[in-house]
Amino acid sequence: MNKNKELRKSLFYLLVLSIFLFVCLFFTFYIQIKEYQATNDQLISSLLEKVKEKYPEVTEEEMLDLLNAEEVKENDFLKQYGIDLDKEALSLKNQQRLEKMLPISLFFFAIYLIGIFLIVFFYNKSETKKIKQMTNYLSKINKKEYDMDMLSNSEDEFSLLKNEIYKTAITLNEQYLQSSEDKQVLKRSLSDISHQIKTPLTSITIRIDNLLEDPDMDKKTKNEFLKDIHRKVNNINFLVQSLLKLSRFDVHAIVFHNQEVYIQKILEDAIKNVSMLCELKEIKICIKNKTKDQLFCDSKWQTEAITNILKNAIEHSHKKDKIIISYTANKIYSKIQIQDQGKGIPPEDLPHIFERFYKGKNASSDSVGIGLALAKTIIEKNAGSISVDSKLGKGTVFTIKYFKI
Repeated sequence: MNKNKELRKSLFYLLVLSIFLFVCLFFTFYIQIKEYQATNDQLISSLLEKVKEKYPEVTEEEMLDLLNAEEVKENDFLKQYGIDLDKEALSLKNQQRLEKMLPISLFFFAIYLIGIFLIVFFYNKSETKKIKQMTNYLSKINKKEYDMDMLSNSEDEFSLLKNEIYKTAITLNEQYLQSSEDKQVLKRSLSDISHQIKTPLTSITIRIDNLLEDPDMDKKTKNEFLKDIHRKVNNINFLVQSLLKLSRFDVHAIVFHNQEVYIQKILEDAIKNVSMLCELKEIKICIKNKTKDQLFCDSKWQTEAITNILKNAIEHSHKKDKIIISYTANKIYSKIQIQDQGKGIPPEDLPHIFERFYKGKNASSDSVGIGLALAKTIIEKNAGSISVDSKLGKGTVFTIKYFKI
């Protein structure tokens, strides 16, 4: 009740009205009693004078004793003259005053009743209006109309309910917008997958058709076709898996299971993932400084991010090149740098290398342009950042910073 402003206001009005009625009735009865007493005193005084004139032997003490007697016997003397003291006053003047004051008392009492009715009426009207307003808000929410200004600064129950409905509307609106955005992301992802796998699938189909049309194809050509098909299938598999992962990040469907992990282990696991690629190009990956520092992250996802960056470095490196990984840390962040000695990235390509499906001038024909985009997404989801610096003919350096929060 303390929080219901309207109820408190109504009770305050009712209290003021009751005090007003009490004061009015008090003064009305007070005046009535005074006038009634004055009339009685005048009447008694006149009677005493008459008695004194007719019976001089009666003393004033005797008359006062009679008036102030504690026990007064019931006397039906006046009834024989048609006067009933239980129903009317002995004095005609007093009777007139009583009849005059009664309508005044009834008038004040009627005002009191009307006031109570009006207070209850307006209180119920106010409550009904608020209920209709709440019903209207809920109806709009059901129609997915969330652009409502419902915040209230008061603290009564309806205002608290109104604020809760507003919070619910905001939450539903965010979910609605997120759902719409998720649908667009899914649509875009499906379109991307369809577009990206169309070319390699066409190439695979052509290769298979060639093999079927020429059963006597020489062994060397057949092996080259099969290797090409195998390579393109691997590329398609990598593309689809990467796109699915990116889509899950886009719709916030991936939850990181963070824990303290040795940075050295993340780097070593990433190097193992690209060991086959390194062997093909005779590339050596070196960790410049061993570290026992730990990183609070999801090791599985961060290993994948580092792996994708290493794949990009291997792709742009020359045969028998070296890739160097270095690590430093301070109170603000932990920093990993991956440096290759490859072809470098043209300046016009640098702003776009983290975009999905972007292929720079020096990209290989097998590149799908998705690895760096996925790596950037993973790193940023783990309170990190990634940047790149490159010089043509001298190599590229990827810098990853994990901020300590």
